[in-house]
Amino acid sequence: MATLAPIATAPLERLHDTWEARPGLYGILATVDHKTIGKRYLVTSLIFLVLGGIEALIMRAQLTHANAHLLSPGAYDQLFTMHGITMIFWYASPVLSGFSNYIWPLMLGSRDMAYPRVNALSYWTFLASGIFIYTALCIGQAPNAGWFAYAPMTLRPFDPGLNMDFYALGLIFLTVSTTIGAINFIGTVMKMRAPGMSLNRLPIFVYGTMTASFAAVFSLPALTVATTYLYFERHFHMHFFDAAQGGSPLLWQHLFWMFGHPWVYIIVLPAMGMVSEMVPTFCRRPLVAYPYVAMSTIATGIIGFGVWVHHMFATGLPGVSMSFFSGASIIIAIPSAIAVFAWIATMWLGTPVWKTPMMFVAGFVVLFVIGGVSGVVTAAVPFDWQVTDTYFVVAHIHYVLIGINVFPVVAAFYYWMPKMTGRMMSETLGKWNFWTMFIGFNLGFFPMHISGLLGMPRRVYTYPASAGWGSVNLITTIGSAVFAVGVLLFVINIFVSLRRGAFAGSNPWHAGTLEWAMESPPPPYNFAVIPIIRSRLPLWEDQLGDATPGLISGEGHSHVSEGVVLAEGRETFGTSPLEAHPLHVLHMPEDSMFPFLLAVAMLGTAYGLVFSLWWLAILGGVGMLACLIGWLWPRHLVTGERA
Repeated sequence: MATLAPIATAPLERLHDTWEARPGLYGILATVDHKTIGKRYLVTSLIFLVLGGIEALIMRAQLTHANAHLLSPGAYDQLFTMHGITMIFWYASPVLSGFSNYIWPLMLGSRDMAYPRVNALSYWTFLASGIFIYTALCIGQAPNAGWFAYAPMTLRPFDPGLNMDFYALGLIFLTVSTTIGAINFIGTVMKMRAPGMSLNRLPIFVYGTMTASFAAVFSLPALTVATTYLYFERHFHMHFFDAAQGGSPLLWQHLFWMFGHPWVYIIVLPAMGMVSEMVPTFCRRPLVAYPYVAMSTIATGIIGFGVWVHHMFATGLPGVSMSFFSGASIIIAIPSAIAVFAWIATMWLGTPVWKTPMMFVAGFVVLFVIGGVSGVVTAAVPFDWQVTDTYFVVAHIHYVLIGINVFPVVAAFYYWMPKMTGRMMSETLGKWNFWTMFIGFNLGFFPMHISGLLGMPRRVYTYPASAGWGSVNLITTIGSAVFAVGVLLFVINIFVSLRRGAFAGSNPWHAGTLEWAMESPPPPYNFAVIPIIRSRLPLWEDQLGDATPGLISGEGHSHVSEGVVLAEGRETFGTSPLEAHPLHVLHMPEDSMFPFLLAVAMLGTAYGLVFSLWWLAILGGVGMLACLIGWLWPRHLVTGERA
């Protein structure tokens, strides 16, 4: 039963004991704490970022000058494929899941995510799928047909090794993690908000991740179907993509890009949402045009499902089809432009404070515009035909993925690391970090536009001197090396700050959102009392007064230090989807080993399938079934415990 009491009498020790994970190995493997899971996501995805970056540097060393033979063609194929899938699948989305896992319950006024054990399973399957895919590289059988894996070159007659088996099974494995993670985010935003946090008071970061989660749920089945077909065709002689047997290679492209283009927005919308949180904080004023930014975020996610064919303009599709998708690809620039103008207007009307996170945000806006413009021009069919499969496209995708993902992510580390660790990151190192990354990135990737316009095809392991691409490739390699130094400074800053960073306090940036209301780092239970929210920026209500966005006259002000205490177990409020009215008390599950064991069983099944060790695959399947039965088995209540 809920207890009404002021915070001074709140049983904090009991809350701490209830929510804290057990010490030792069991606690490490069984914890369902969203903060621990979020940090694990962040660390693991950063490791994959570094691995993908090393692969890129080796490729750039190969392409520095003409006729280089540092790598064989086969090794180069594996490296550029691993670089692509590592960055796109095992870094770009999981790092955003890490921030959302850690920040969302704090920002929403909850004590955990909606499905804590599912949350743990999402991380363990993500980690296991990464181990699985890098096993392929360790045995020299890494995927080797590009991150898009076009059929028929991925079929067994043209690629007889285990390479594309690892690719197919690794992605199926990863989609389990991403899908259940997305469902968890959707459930959380619908049911786990603090009383009073209605939809018009949600932070834009929440809108970004929520839209990306819906997009993931609806787009990932296309990838799962495609990769399952690929595995069946390679192992069981089915003919989904074999034109000689009645299949269609274009079926792969349609399925892949029906997933692939929404995926671009899945890995940028949460990042754009993070920017929408940082810009107001460092400009000392609310975000301009909040409702339009929220609606444009959702609109981008919806329109993103109608543009996949612009990746296939060179495949000979009917002109009417290409006209429709060309138009949709141009229209999608409108909601993105709304967000850009809102950020610029907020900076213009505010008083920017140029701390390191704000510098990365400003750099992001510049790169976003460049990457967006190069995307819009490729939406025009005649121009797309000229640059298809050239380095112009490589330049565009890197301006999108690094400019709109990596720069906001680094900014977010500088912004939220003090909340996670209680320590500030170094501003001096941070500014060096920004300028080396910004200069190195533009020096390295802008010349790729020129390489493409000069006719350099992508995915070539070397080129002749007579092609005249040597100088521009040398500049690209130098820029990439400078960018890598910037990333290294970022990693050094993290380690230095963890040991010697200044103490952060609860709200070092004087931000207005709810996560800054508690101490840094937060206690295991997040909030001693469940907050009551009356505005979009509850911590700025005193300074903004009646001008606080979302504050309705007569409703009173937000309360974050007194209210309802839920301390009779792992409890939090379940609220209504629209207005966030409290409906009931939710009893959250305890820590459990089943998510970890289930991921291990799935990993065993994947190894069994890739090596055709059917006994291992069956054993893994039995293990999965046993874990699910144990997970779902009704619990016997002990004295005092609530159902």
